[in-house]
Amino acid sequence: MNTKFRIFFLLALVFFINSLSASTPRDPYQYFFEQSLGDLKEELEIAKSEGKKGLFVFFEMDECPFCHRMKKTVLNQSEIQDFFKQNFHSIAIDIEGDLEVVDFEGKHTTQKAFASENRVRATPVMAFYDLEGTPVVRFTGAASGAEEFMWLAEYYLDGVYKTKDESGREVSFGKYKRFKKQQKSVN
Repeated sequence: MNTKFRIFFLLALVFFINSLSASTPRDPYQYFFEQSLGDLKEELEIAKSEGKKGLFVFFEMDECPFCHRMKKTVLNQSEIQDFFKQNFHSIAIDIEGDLEVVDFEGKHTTQKAFASENRVRATPVMAFYDLEGTPVVRFTGAASGAEEFMWLAEYYLDGVYKTKDESGREVSFGKYKRFKKQQKSVN
């Protein structure tokens, strides 16, 4: 083989291997969620020190098929994992868990009690907390896919949840989704 062909072949092989690894699903517990010690005040401090824009909490349950679907089809995608790692400190909380956690006010409780105090009754619940520990965006149920999940993050990051519509009501995520779908169909 001549040198130019070898170089071309090696570059093509490297590109092919990189494209395979980029599209290979990755374990959400290793690449999406942070290892949490259960102290939510500390989680906020970590988020602040790392320059994150908020805390993302995925309330889940072992037997929840919708939670499993989210982890197998959305939270396992490298692009989503990288985006969330850049912008959020993300943790999972088992709504049936008996593990001790410390809430945002420093009160010792369990995962189950914390979920109950946050009115989590169905799973998954995806909640965005600002850097003060205030819940600001909440979505109950599985996202329909990666695009909708990214719209949810955008809804928080762009502060859309703070805006008002023409009638003076806060713009809901549902209304924002309809707007994004319309925008997509026009383009």
